[in-house]
Formats: sequence, structure tokens, C-alpha cells
Amino acid sequence: MPYKSIEDLPKTWQPEEFETPLYDWWEAKGYFLPTTDPDKPSFTVPMPPPNITGALHIGHAITAAIEDILVRWHRMMGDNTLWLPGTDHASIATHAVVERELAKEGLTRWDLGRDAFEQRVWAWREQYGGRITQQHRRLGASCDWTRERFTLDEVCSRAVREAFKRLHDQGLIYRGEYMVNWCPHCGTAISDLEVIHEEEAGSLWYIKYPLADRPGYIEVATTRPETMLGDTGVAVNPDDERYGELVGQYVLLPLVERRIPIVADAAVDPAFGTGAVKVTPAHDPTDLEIGRRHDLPLVDIMTPAGEMSDAAGSRYAGMDRFEARKAVIADLETEGLLSRVSEHTHSIGHCQRCASVAEPRISTQWFVRAEALAGPALAAVREGRIKIIPERFERVYFNWMENIREWCISRQLWWGHRIPVWYCQDCDEIIVAVDDPTTCPRCGSTALEQDPDVLDTWFSSGLWPFSTLGWPEETDDLQRFYPAGVLETGYDIIFFWVARMIMMGLAMTGREPFPYVYLHGLIRDEQGRKYSKSLGNALDPLEIIDQYGTDALRYALVTSSTPGNDTKLSLQRIEAARNFANKLWNAARFVMGNLPAGMPAPERPAADKLALADRWIISRLDSLNESVDRLLASWQLGEAGRQLQDFLWGDYCDWYIEIAKIDLYGDDEERRRTVSEVLVYVLERSLRLLHPYMPFVTEAIWQYLPHRGDALIVAAWPTPGPADVEVEEQFARVMDTVRGIRNIRAEYKVDLGKRIRAVIAAGEWTESLRAQAGTISTLARVDESTLTIEPEVDALPQSATVVGSGVTVYLPLAEMVDLEAERERLAKEVAAADSEVAHSRGLLSNDNFIKRAPEAVVERERTRCAQAEERLTGLRRRLEELS
Repeated sequence: MPYKSIEDLPKTWQPEEFETPLYDWWEAKGYFLPTTDPDKPSFTVPMPPPNITGALHIGHAITAAIEDILVRWHRMMGDNTLWLPGTDHASIATHAVVERELAKEGLTRWDLGRDAFEQRVWAWREQYGGRITQQHRRLGASCDWTRERFTLDEVCSRAVREAFKRLHDQGLIYRGEYMVNWCPHCGTAISDLEVIHEEEAGSLWYIKYPLADRPGYIEVATTRPETMLGDTGVAVNPDDERYGELVGQYVLLPLVERRIPIVADAAVDPAFGTGAVKVTPAHDPTDLEIGRRHDLPLVDIMTPAGEMSDAAGSRYAGMDRFEARKAVIADLETEGLLSRVSEHTHSIGHCQRCASVAEPRISTQWFVRAEALAGPALAAVREGRIKIIPERFERVYFNWMENIREWCISRQLWWGHRIPVWYCQDCDEIIVAVDDPTTCPRCGSTALEQDPDVLDTWFSSGLWPFSTLGWPEETDDLQRFYPAGVLETGYDIIFFWVARMIMMGLAMTGREPFPYVYLHGLIRDEQGRKYSKSLGNALDPLEIIDQYGTDALRYALVTSSTPGNDTKLSLQRIEAARNFANKLWNAARFVMGNLPAGMPAPERPAADKLALADRWIISRLDSLNESVDRLLASWQLGEAGRQLQDFLWGDYCDWYIEIAKIDLYGDDEERRRTVSEVLVYVLERSLRLLHPYMPFVTEAIWQYLPHRGDALIVAAWPTPGPADVEVEEQFARVMDTVRGIRNIRAEYKVDLGKRIRAVIAAGEWTESLRAQAGTISTLARVDESTLTIEPEVDALPQSATVVGSGVTVYLPLAEMVDLEAERERLAKEVAAADSEVAHSRGLLSNDNFIKRAPEAVVERERTRCAQAEERLTGLRRRLEELS
């Protein structure tokens, strides 16, 4: 520890002096490793593997905080606890980063070639890939770093090949030519989930298609005029009477002069545009289905780079797709075939990684028959074998899984898991294998070429809960730690990752990969906006840690959130959490500074020597312990954390420590020792409960307290004793009495050092309150010599009155304030408040104000009026008390 003695401890919590030494010590001592007790249950948390391209952001921070709370809790309960960390190779994202670096050198990946490019990516990973790992350490993540995995390491790579082969052998992976989402910038197919649809203002162009065999034309509307160069038909709805006689006839495709038929198809919406649509089967999924039903040919007019191909005609070949759009529009106008243009807002798909507009495109790719895998995954959740928290996300999961489409898993990239398929160059045999084949099993040729594509990153991520444990081998880790105890992640990747892990886990192992899915929400600023650099509101977790400490950030994130709901986080919340850590530190310094020399590790104090306040704080601790256990078990981590602060700051610091000072500074040595025992017992047990949330400050304090064992991180989770409801109710009367007197003192601005007289009518609580007269007089600054506590008393004139449950307190005002001066002051305040209320009511009764002022202004005035009325009522009551 940084300080050898209690006397040397800083007066405020200094996280920068403790966090790194404590973390290094925990790791060196092996506390992050799971135990090997065969009689204990296992609890595993597979960390969502961050991309190696990433730096720690606020989303990583809440993920790490929540998972570390669960891990530290289960570790303290004695479970064989494994938090398995790792990182994701992030195929497209890493590709993009390294290609940007190459661009700075004036190079492309094609200039380097595949092998050299892969070497550059591995070198980049060696240089920057460990950054996220070190940042997780800053967050206090107690992962087992000896088991850290990377999705491209040898163990995970073998699992990927094994899974691919098994699914292929079962007919669940196949190769075919289908319509896919294509990103021209990344140069690869992307899945439906990797396309982000955004509503954008655009145009709807109305184009005349001349009839081929008679005068006239049919008018079609399109949002992508450049794709008309690939049209092979025009479609209308069969029930649309406007076009009945034209079905079966032909038009001449403008600019191309190709004869294409007019067909009738129910997929056409008669209300869209003119009710007639162009059919481009090679560049639109709906058009592809129409084309198949009517035997329309495919004309692919676009290259993988998003440029127009030779099939678009020599006038447009080589043009960028958006440049071609302008050229087509201009040519249509020149030929008089563009009849009109209207504004049109529509949804446009963008590549999730680079934000480029995605293109529907016919391409030969590898696919997973996702529907076959979705059935068992749906049943696992429906039948309760997997529970999603919060439960409302089960409906979201069901909706997506019930409408799941084929999963395109091949990517035209170089970085990633290369598809384990080889093609014989002599006999066209296709070989799917786990180990690289050397000869063709059909003809014996050695001329084999591996498929150049790599797998979708989410394919390997879907195997994460078991590939990281050595599957397909039956390793000890796989047997001990699979299935996991919980999968914790953000709700935004329930489809990308969670659903695929459930599908793959069931398909590969026959077991659900985890029984619970805990989903947290997004972190937003006070205005509800996502944190981002572009908005200028970005929060850097490492900067926050440097300023406020790790414990403050973790605590603020978790206690501000509830499962599945977005969280509004501000620096004020983090500052408040830092203040809580400092409050705890100061309380601990006070306790440690008043412990008798040689005090042993705390035990539960014997009940026969305890005063009411002692029994109350121990009972409150037991109640808290039971509540935290229940809340953690029901995944209410935020509420458990909030209750811990309420207890420590309120019950322990503001009440019990203040009461304890009476005895600590008194002459009764036995009471001093008893109070010290209670102080340290309650503090030590509270530190255990708080440790998962604020690991550094709790461990630092615990090390200076009398204790058993080497470290709080591996100390036993406390077991609550029975709460004493009667004691808590009895002491609540004392607290209510003190609180009421304090409020009156504050209301009348009585000097803090002034002792006042109090007369209390206590009814059935008389003897109980008399026994606590010293406590009441000390905490409420009441003159104990004049404190009167009787079953009944006559109401005192000119007194402030506090009415509680069965207890009434009278405070003679003449002994607290100068009555005449106070009457004068209050009369002026009443007049001012009366004027303010009149003005506000006048505004709110004015119809012009109500109608013309913005709603927010009107609402603000209503609030101001209500507050003024409440203040006026209170002032009049106080003035009446003085009369």
C-alpha cells in the first residue's frame, strides 16, 4: 500500500495513488483466476470482444463496470468465477483503418498484394491491438488475462473451420448467386444487419418509356435513374385498370433502345408514382423476384467499385454511379423523356462501417441457412431456457428471428478467417476441410486454390462463448466454464451477436451458450443525445478516470442505469460519485483514528452490550445486505448500488458516526470500545457489499482496517442476520424528532451553536425517547437541561410545532428568534410573495399570454406560480405562529 500507517493517509481519497498499485497487486497475486474447487458452481462471463481498432469509449466503460460487478460478486460468493477477456479482429473495420494508413503513403492494398497486406495488418495489431486491454485494466476489470483470446488466434481459428465444415456437411452452408448488399467503398458484400437505413430527402424522377410498336408512352417513376440502363421490363399491378391494355406489349428503353416487355405483377404498388415501375432485376431485390416470375434477363450495369460497366453502354461506362445519374438525367432532358421531378423522402441503406450508400447487387457468395438455425434458438427463449433481461426485448428477438433471412457470410476482403474451401483446378472438385488439403480427393491433383474470401466477423464472434474455451476439443475449461453464467452486452447488438451466439451454440454444442442475456442501454448526454465527437459532447473515459477516479466513473454509470434503458450521464453525476468515495474515505479515516490499539478483526458485536443506536445500525446493515442480495440476484444492479450509498452516507455517516462521537469522546471506556467495535464491524461489512461497484477505494480502506485474509477482492460475501424491525421502528422516532427540530432551526435561521428548548409529547414512545435524550439534544442542538419529554403536554403558544407519527415537538419561538424583528421580516416576505403570486396569476389568466407564448414558457410560469403560492402559504403559517 502507498502509505505505511493510518496517520500518513491523505485527507481526501486520491485514486491516482492507489488504483494502479492495487490492480497490479491483485493480478500478481492471481486473484483474477478462477478457483478449482469442484464443489463450487462455476460462473463465466465472456467479455464482448472489442475491436482491435478501438479505443475505450463510454460504451466499453459501462460494459466493463456491469460485468466486473457480477464477476466480483460471484467471486466473493466463492463461485469458480471466470471473466474471459479478448479482442475481435474486426475484419471490415480493421481493413478500413489499415487501408487509410496505406493511403497516407500513396498505396493501396492492391499495390502490396494479399500476403504483404496481411503482414501490415498483423504489424498494426501488434502495435495497437493491446491498447484496449490496457484500458480495461484502468477500469479495474478483474479478467483472467492468462486466458485472453483473439478471434484470429489458433484456438479460435480452428473452431471457425470446424463450425464451417459441420454446417456445410449438414447442408446449412451453401454457395450461390443471389442479391446481396454491396459496399462499393469497402469492396465487399455486407449482411442486412450491416446496412443502416436512414430517411433522406431526395427526388422522384418521372420518365417516359416510348411504346415500341405504336405511338405513345408509359411513364414510370424512380429514385435511381442511373439503374434504368439495366432495365429489362416495366411492371404494373394486374388490378390497375389504367394499364390493362398495355400488359404484354413492349417499350423501347430510353437511351439504350432495348425492347423490354410490360408485365403485370402483384408486387407493384399502384399508389407509388404513376403505378408503373421500371424492373432492374440485377440491382433491386424486389425487381429480382419480379424478373424471376416473368423470365426477365439480368443486366449488371455496375462494377464492384460502384462504376458503370460496359453493359451500361459506352456513353456511361467507367462513370461513378452518382456521376452517371447526373448524365442520365441530362440526356433524358435533352431527348424530352424526363416529364417531371418531385421531392421525395425515402430510406437509403448505408454501409455501417464507412457510411457509403450500399448497392443491391447480384453476386456469388457463401450463405448460412439461418432459418434452420433460428428454430431451436427461438424455442430456447420461448421455453425459458434463456431469459432476456429486460423481458420486453424477447419480443424484439422473436420478431427478428421469425423473419430471419439467409445470412451472407462471405466478404471480399483479405483480413479475417479465410473460408476453408479449396477448388481443384483440374476437376472442379470443391473441398471443404478443417486442415489444409494437399491433394484433391477426387483426382489426386495438387493444383488446389483456396477460396479468396474471408468470413463475416460475426461468424467467429458467434462461436465466442465456447471457441475461447478450446472447442471442438473437450478441454477442462470447456467442461468447467461452458455454458456461461450470463451474456452481458448492449441491446444494440442483440441481432448482430446475441442471436448468432444462441444459434451457433445450440448447433455446435447442443446446449444453450448461457441462461441469461443482460442488456444495457446506450449512454447519452443530458439532452438525450448520443455522445460523439461530431456533436462536441464526447466523453473520454480515461480523461474522466484521470480527473475523478475509476470508482466514480463505474459507480455513476451503473447507478444511473436500469436494464435495457438508455442513460443520461453528466459530469455532475460522476462528480457526485467521486464525492461519495471521498465521504467514505473520510468516514473510514475517522473510524480508524478512533480504534483501540490492537483491535482484532471485527466480529458481530454481542447484543447484550449494545445501545439502541448500535442495534439500529446493525439491523439496518442486515436489511441492506438482504436487499442487495435480492437486487443483485434479480439483475437490479443500479438500485443495489443506490441503496449502498443511501446507507453509507445517510445511516452510517450522517447518523451513526455522529451518535458514536458522543461515546467516543466520553469517559466510559467500555462504551468507547463497544462503539468502536460496531463502527468497524458495520464499515467492514459495508465495504464487502460495495466492493464490486467501487473496488479501489474499498480495497484501500479494507487494507488499513483490522481484517482476516489477504484481500477484500477474495473476502467472503457477507451473510445477513435477521433485521430487528422493532429496533428500526423505535430509532426511526428518534430520527424523525431530530430531523423535525433541525428543519425548524433551518427555517427560522437559528444559529448553529445556539441551544434551544424543546417540549415533546411522546405518548407510548415516552420512555424510548427519554432514553435517547442525550442523542436528541446532541444531534438537534437542544438544551438537555430544559428538554421535556412527557406522554402528553399542553400546546405551547408562539411555538413552532413538529408533528410526527405519535410524537409532537413544540419549540418556543421566543427562545430561538427576536419575535418582533422576525414578525417584521416575515411581513415583508409575505408582501413580496403575495405580489409575485398576483403577478403570476394575472399572466396565467390572460388569454393572449396562454395562446401566444410558447408552451415551454407557459409551463415555466405555471411552475413559478405554484412555487410562489407554496412559499406564500409557508410564510403566512410562520407569521401566524409568531402572533
